[in-house]
Amino acid sequence: MRELSWAVRLLLVNQFGVNTGFYLLVPYLAGHLTKDLGLSAAVTGVVLGVRNLSQQGLFLVGGSASDRLGARRVIIAGCALRAVGFGLFAFGVTLPLLLAAAVLSGLAGALFNPAVRGYIAVAAPDKARAFALFNVFAQAGALCGPVLGGVLLLVDFRVAAITAAAIFAVLTVAQACVLPAREVTPSGSSVLGDWRRCLADRRFLAFTLSLSGMYALQNQLYLVLPLAAEQATGTAGSVALLFLTSTVVTLLLQVRITKWLEAATSRDRAMAWGLAVMGAGFLVPALLPGIVPVLVAVLALAFGVMMAHPFVYERIGDFGGESLAGTYFGVFYLVSGVAAAASTALIGWAGTAGFVVCAAIGLACAAAVRVIGRRAAVPA
Repeated sequence: MRELSWAVRLLLVNQFGVNTGFYLLVPYLAGHLTKDLGLSAAVTGVVLGVRNLSQQGLFLVGGSASDRLGARRVIIAGCALRAVGFGLFAFGVTLPLLLAAAVLSGLAGALFNPAVRGYIAVAAPDKARAFALFNVFAQAGALCGPVLGGVLLLVDFRVAAITAAAIFAVLTVAQACVLPAREVTPSGSSVLGDWRRCLADRRFLAFTLSLSGMYALQNQLYLVLPLAAEQATGTAGSVALLFLTSTVVTLLLQVRITKWLEAATSRDRAMAWGLAVMGAGFLVPALLPGIVPVLVAVLALAFGVMMAHPFVYERIGDFGGESLAGTYFGVFYLVSGVAAAASTALIGWAGTAGFVVCAAIGLACAAAVRVIGRRAAVPA
């Protein structure tokens, strides 16, 4: 971290706080809506769906706002909106208030997610290592958040929600006081012109579609793998072991793996190998029964993400440059999110053959990344 600027260090700590506050509250939100407030499963699904749609559907808006207004302003606005949204979850008991909380919370993520990554892509001299550290801080927050939330829920859900809102309020003040503004580099066109330029970039769209497989397979940590773990052990407690294994391995090895790959091979090969490892890991539980093959798949998933993830973010920053980094991150999140959702639906529909589908997605995307790497030079 000493090699990074104070601004990038602050954004790493900010990401730890963002994930801590998010996972402190959101995993327990459905239980609060149904048990504490007495909402039906259908209404609860609407509230959670609105939050997710507000975030996934507005990534492009958040990315463009970052390029036009400056990443610092958008990061601050996103943290402030999430503080308000989580505060509304603490006190909201009517459906309109809960929907307002969901919209604000989702919009907040749509604002600061592409803005933070766009800022790091421009400010960090070694983007791959910066994003490797970024992943470590994000995973640490994802590990601490549910634990802290579980403890606070022993008191009351409102206490947990207020704590999450307070974390985002502190992050808002920290960014406002310490995070330096970066000069906005005009793109020379309108917002719609920026979007057209991005969507007309065939190399970028091919890259995005190829790497969407990474997010599709990551999502299986919430669908196929937990179901297989429960089936193998007969207990829901085994699901926690999957998340703990993935998180601890990432915390210990992410930076080392990124350094080694930087020295040993090209970015394209590293991303392709990462996707191939992710896909191949799913063949183990497809062929062998029991919890051990599931853990092997989780480890392969973790290693594959560690191999590919930092270089994916680095490459998106290269595509966007200083003037459109936020917009490119926004488009990447939007397209890969839609593709990942469609892939997850296909995997769920496949039932017992879901592991084979996952393996096919990983290996096919790895091959696509290699083809793109051979055909196109690294963008300036």
